[in-house]
Amino acid sequence: MGKLEKELPERLTYHNLRHTLDVLQAAERIAVEESIPENEKELLLTAALFHDTGFLKKRDGHEVESCNIAHYYLPLYGYTGAEVEQVCGLIMATRIPQWPGDKLGEILCDADLDYLGRDDFFILSARLFTELKNEGIVKNEEEWNREQADFMGRHQYFTPGQVKLRQPVKEQYIELIKSKITNHIFNENK
Repeated sequence: MGKLEKELPERLTYHNLRHTLDVLQAAERIAVEESIPENEKELLLTAALFHDTGFLKKRDGHEVESCNIAHYYLPLYGYTGAEVEQVCGLIMATRIPQWPGDKLGEILCDADLDYLGRDDFFILSARLFTELKNEGIVKNEEEWNREQADFMGRHQYFTPGQVKLRQPVKEQYIELIKSKITNHIFNENK
């Protein structure tokens, strides 16, 4: 965590230590809801901590870099080769589009995008917009709203608790974003 705090570029206003801790907390909550055994929960939480460490090196393909970092550090903490591979499988599940493969992958994917259905959605969304604009990935808020509405419309939560807790709120946010797009088009045509 110290490495993330010290070495991540400041332009990463979303993919930073706060995000990692947020995903860790969400993964732990969902794991408890899903009655995940302690040994599996430890691997899940390790994957949550490492899932975006690849941003230390690059954005595109950061999941592979995250696995490289996990392969380097985790054996130093007594993780077996099989455990490191399982952690890497979980990290790779978070690639967009998400493909979890198993219950732990579902939990990590849900934790990674937990914010889509939370009260602080617009705050975190603004941080992600700033980051993507800083990186030249989106040009303006209109483009961001279109991409965000499209992404959120395709996204699905996997665990029953997240479907119940976050999906209805996420649907409301999609409608709000779509109304911003519609209002922008309406105002342009005046």
